Amino acid sequence: MKDLSWLKENLIAHRGLHSQDLSVPENSLLAFKKALDRGYSIELDINATKDGIVLAFHDFNLKRLCGVDLNLSDVTYEEIKHLKIHQTDEKITLLKDVLNLVDGQVPLLIEFKPHGDIHILCESFMKTINDYTGKYAIFSFHPKVVGWFKKHHPDIIRGQIAEYFKENKDMGRFSKYLLKSMFFNRWTKPDFISYGIKDLPNKYVDRLYKKGLTVISYAAKTEQEFDFVRSNYHNVVFEYFEPKK
Repeated sequence: MKDLSWLKENLIAHRGLHSQDLSVPENSLLAFKKALDRGYSIELDINATKDGIVLAFHDFNLKRLCGVDLNLSDVTYEEIKHLKIHQTDEKITLLKDVLNLVDGQVPLLIEFKPHGDIHILCESFMKTINDYTGKYAIFSFHPKVVGWFKKHHPDIIRGQIAEYFKENKDMGRFSKYLLKSMFFNRWTKPDFISYGIKDLPNKYVDRLYKKGLTVISYAAKTEQEFDFVRSNYHNVVFEYFEPKK
């Protein structure tokens, strides 16, 4: 039986306890250390370089965080390991270093950001986390990632992320409908869903919540947003502030 109680109850820091002034970068070891110091569970993003090294990194391109216009899928880890994030002393974080740091002290909520072959990322992830004994769950916008875990590792807690994708100009209306309505859940059978806070409440989420599925959200940036989600659903990850609860 999968234990989702921590997903419902714990305070979960979005991309670690990073700062709005960028002095503590997102998905950095410093942000994860600060979250650990407060006893917060940690949400992080993962992606992989072309040589299959799994990183805690949100974007498919290095420009926003490191000022270099390169795609992760086109570089090896050796080629980028020297880069600094937001002109701080923090470098791009390896997933294995996150696991060594956390070492089971708090649960991890790991978002897959596959911008290439999902099988490479999923398989590389499992090789990296194979001996880890701490609590964790995986989730992704990509239904194929959720489906991959249902097929190959059904014992791992898996979640589907969704929103209305209003700002995505490249996605067609039908694709948006399929994803925002979580159409593929009937095959991928996620253990929980994580829905964008800007699109709550809505009929898709409320229907699943009433059926008993665990519902969390992202990302509360104020106490008011935090309280709203916790009052109506199970939980919400937070950033740029620390909840009172």
